[in-house]
Amino acid sequence: MKNLKKSVVKIANTLVDPLMHPTGAVILAAGNSTRMGGSINKQLYPLNGIPVLAHTLIAYQRCPLIREIVVVTRPQDFDAVLEIAKAHGIKKLKKITAGGKTRQESSKRGVDKLSEGMEFVAIADGARCLITPEQIAKVCLKAYRHKAASAAHAATDSFKRSSPSGIILETVDRNHLWAVQTPQIFHTALYHAAYIAAQRDGAEVTDDNGLVERLGYRIRLVECGMENMKITTPDDLKLAEAILQYREKTK
Repeated sequence: MKNLKKSVVKIANTLVDPLMHPTGAVILAAGNSTRMGGSINKQLYPLNGIPVLAHTLIAYQRCPLIREIVVVTRPQDFDAVLEIAKAHGIKKLKKITAGGKTRQESSKRGVDKLSEGMEFVAIADGARCLITPEQIAKVCLKAYRHKAASAAHAATDSFKRSSPSGIILETVDRNHLWAVQTPQIFHTALYHAAYIAAQRDGAEVTDDNGLVERLGYRIRLVECGMENMKITTPDDLKLAEAILQYREKTK
């Protein structure tokens, strides 16, 4: 595993010049965190001694293919994000902007704040704090080849389709099912075209892949493992902390 990580970073550093494919990251951190059971933004909860969002920003800061970062969050959290960036050396942070009413709108606001000339945009959940620089680079490299790529994890559980009352109707073949994650990386022109088409049609999607899918464009999936989880509940924090501690022990 360590050798694999080293090889990915080597590819990112030597075979792909980030100046050839300028890539900006949009980190979405504007949710209300209702399932965490409190009023505080879940991105600011402590995880292994530092905020959840700090782990995410550190990963994108350390990925050599990411040139700059925009954080989309609630206006009341702007100062907290600035403090996190200062405390953890997030020198790629370019802008903090307010989120919209939907994820779709928040993503667009973030993309609009990227510097002119960013050829690719990597849109990511701030709460996916276990992502690694190597995984980000893998998705970038796939996007550079195919214009659109997304982190994901191939399904391992059995899946059932049910009635509204919870009765099993059929077993769904899991061989081609994936749990979609972030980053989701697109050629910037492709993203803008997809967003404009959705606005024209009055369409709302649950993730940014959905915008591009509507154009009929085929997005490549990149296996990033089940550890690339999203912090949603207090139990997720406990699991994430255990994973981080295990990583420290096995370095």
